[in-house]
Amino acid sequence: MANPQVRALDESSFRAANTLFLRTLHAPPPTDPQWERASQVHLPGRVLGGYLDGEELVGTARSMPVELSVPGGHLPAAAVTGIGVRADKTRQGLMTELLGRQFAGARAAGEPVAILHASEAVIYERFGYGLASRSRRIRLEPGRAAIRSDAPSGGSVEILDSAAGAELLPEVYRSFGLHRPGMISRSDAWWGLGLMPPPAGERVVLVHRDGSGVADGFAHYLPAKRDYRFDDAHVTLRIGDFQARTAAAAADLWRFLLETDLADTVVAANRPVDEPLEWWLTDRRRVHVESLDDDLWVRLVDVHSALNARTFGEGEPVVVAVSDAHIPDNRGCYRIGPDGAERTDAQPDLSLDVSTLGAIYLGDHPVSRMVDAGRVQVRDPAAVPRFGRLFAQEQLPWCGTGF
Repeated sequence: MANPQVRALDESSFRAANTLFLRTLHAPPPTDPQWERASQVHLPGRVLGGYLDGEELVGTARSMPVELSVPGGHLPAAAVTGIGVRADKTRQGLMTELLGRQFAGARAAGEPVAILHASEAVIYERFGYGLASRSRRIRLEPGRAAIRSDAPSGGSVEILDSAAGAELLPEVYRSFGLHRPGMISRSDAWWGLGLMPPPAGERVVLVHRDGSGVADGFAHYLPAKRDYRFDDAHVTLRIGDFQARTAAAAADLWRFLLETDLADTVVAANRPVDEPLEWWLTDRRRVHVESLDDDLWVRLVDVHSALNARTFGEGEPVVVAVSDAHIPDNRGCYRIGPDGAERTDAQPDLSLDVSTLGAIYLGDHPVSRMVDAGRVQVRDPAAVPRFGRLFAQEQLPWCGTGF
């Protein structure tokens, strides 16, 4: 029988862990320049190694400390990434050990929530993660898609060289604050990866300034030309990072992109589901939604602390029973109301698993949908709309940051 063991790796093993992770994704090992950048987000105490009956590294996982925006506030979170088990060593309990060690580490570090972007949707729910936000991939055709004259506007868009962009964009992002549920802080090391090759010089960096000259939005894109004949443009603008603090900044950036000469397609992945782009266009059908994707998966590793880090809507409290197969301390009943959450011995109105609670935590999914899906067990039907009002949010959550 396999004997899975997990321990924190020292820095001499970080590159081996990164290589192992990349190979689980069928990607080549990092080059020296790639590892020089990636090494900055491998942090002591947060890179785990997994072993089975020996000293050969066959599994890994790591995390980074971030601030996560939640309704009404923000809280420390563990941004989990780099998870992988070698293909010939899967299904022997190593993933369970790796994630269990991460949960314990997050709780010890005062991080009530763990978050990740999943490579596969079927993996993480059994460990208590719930899909808490979504994004969409869209395609538009400049020349056929135009911004309405009455769409929000105010300020100007300018192109920056890569050096100026690398200096300004982190400042602009920090100036926003974490203004939307699901957004996370970005470290200096993250920015080193976020503007990584293709060579920075190939990226076009845009910044939007409001009427006072204050930068309040930015985007960058990579032009991809299918044919280098001068008489045939066939250029696709592939949008990378696109962030805006105001509707006017977002609409002006889209206007600039759609009015760019010699471009026949604009593709943007990881856009907010509720971005009002269709309402800004003269012809809403010019937004082609290519996919609706997972965005952020949320795992409440300390349910009580996580619930009390966010605010709730008005209404009568609801008693909810939470089950958790991996963290016994989370199990039990919580009275959740406008003033927060507290443990209780009262009979529950509703019962759910911690993964379902993670899915509704940021406000993306109506509670009634989870009831219809069979994910919430109802003892008192009158509690369902009350619970829904407590968790409802006007703005859908969106992370917008890969990690």
